[in-house]
Amino acid sequence: MAQKDFYETLGVKKGASEAEIKKAYRRLARKYHPDVNPNNKAAEKRFKEISEAYNVLGDSEKRKKYDQFGHAMFGGEGFDPRTYTNAGGGFGFDFSNFDFSRATGDKRGFGDMFSDLFGRFRTKETAGPGSSAKQPGQDLQYYMDISFKDAVFGVSTIVQVQRQVTCDQCGGTGQAKGSKPVQCPECNGTGKISLGGGFLQIPQVCGRCQGKGTLVLDPCRKCHGSGVVNEVQKIQVKIPPGVDNGSKIRVAGKGQAGLNGGPPGDLYIITRVKAHPFFERKGHNIYCELPISMSEAALGTKIEIPTIDGISSLRIPPASDSGTVLRLKGKGLPLLKGGGRGDMFVKLKIVFPKIIDEDSKRMLRELEKKSHFSPRAELNHYSL
Repeated sequence: MAQKDFYETLGVKKGASEAEIKKAYRRLARKYHPDVNPNNKAAEKRFKEISEAYNVLGDSEKRKKYDQFGHAMFGGEGFDPRTYTNAGGGFGFDFSNFDFSRATGDKRGFGDMFSDLFGRFRTKETAGPGSSAKQPGQDLQYYMDISFKDAVFGVSTIVQVQRQVTCDQCGGTGQAKGSKPVQCPECNGTGKISLGGGFLQIPQVCGRCQGKGTLVLDPCRKCHGSGVVNEVQKIQVKIPPGVDNGSKIRVAGKGQAGLNGGPPGDLYIITRVKAHPFFERKGHNIYCELPISMSEAALGTKIEIPTIDGISSLRIPPASDSGTVLRLKGKGLPLLKGGGRGDMFVKLKIVFPKIIDEDSKRMLRELEKKSHFSPRAELNHYSL
């Protein structure tokens, strides 16, 4: 039985423009779509004819071949790996009964070998980009500047983040309210097309529908068919005690929206801690430099010193030198994963007063004579 002319199927003239062909296809596709005509075999058959016609006439290269050669050019696009026939129909060969095991020892038939080969191609292709499978959203990063105090004790705050969210107008479908997608005429709803000819046909993601198998003819006005929109959101963030420069805090589900119903990505807060005028941090330990007087260094004393927990007492041993380091155990930052705290290390620095009156100078000279102390006595041993 002769096949109906593709132009006649779409109801357009042979010289119709691309816009006229597309318009005719959309009108007929909406009319005969299976969702509009459930359990209507005649409408389903008509929809397939319309899709087949647009598959050819909607592609400029295929249309040229159709105008030149007619249906004969498009009669053998299907490919069965068990039965190979060349494009011209000159010969055919059925591999299903070929005993491949004689040559290889494999008990499977030659046809099974081809099925496995193309099955692997299909599996790889289906999971590739453009697939209609659910795709999780991408993660987002947000850099937050926090004070030294907030890094020590933690803080709960609100950040404003621009992220993609599922469009509330279309629910992420990308379609205008009340409309439905139509089957892609390029791949006939499979999401895949075959490149090459004859035996060497390789399945690829359909470029027209990006592997979804459907086309959106009436896109959502708000998201323009993407299914997602950009939105600035206020997000509550809890920074735990003990964070440092480059620490990452995960906020689940606050990244970019997923595609095709996939879950959203996560938001990662990356901290940047401001410097403190007295405390210096190295890991979970705190370091500082403490100025002391000559008498405090010589005689020893007990003084008050600021720590991250408030004022604490520190005992200075007698005869302490500049550069002496004392430790306050457990006065560092809390460990992020729990299990204790770091320490605080205090480096002593002797600060000398400015002596301008003669009485003070005289007293220092007398003290030096009485102590018989020479800080350079050992240097005499190093003379060459």
